[in-house]
Amino acid sequence: MLPPITLFFKPDLLSPVRRWLSSIDIQSPTQAHRLCRLIPASCPFAREIKVFDRFLLQIPPLCKLNPFYEQIIELRFRALMYLADRGEDVASYC
Repeated sequence: MLPPITLFFKPDLLSPVRRWLSSIDIQSPTQAHRLCRLIPASCPFAREIKVFDRFLLQIPPLCKLNPFYEQIIELRFRALMYLADRGEDVASYC
């Protein structure tokens, strides 16, 4: 059975910001280094709460709730690729 057809248009109000983040061009090594330092490689919000070496609670990574998460990670990856293409060592950012 096919799902019902929706006749309502749902505008994506965040798409202009997503397009802007995707269109940022890395133009200098300084800009690439700055982006790599500002954008973390892994989600900083994931935590495990332990008391006296006993596991109590795990807080899941909340980065996926950010509507711009994928564009920001893509921007960091493009900055890393820019630096790697210039022959710089990017191991410190991994």
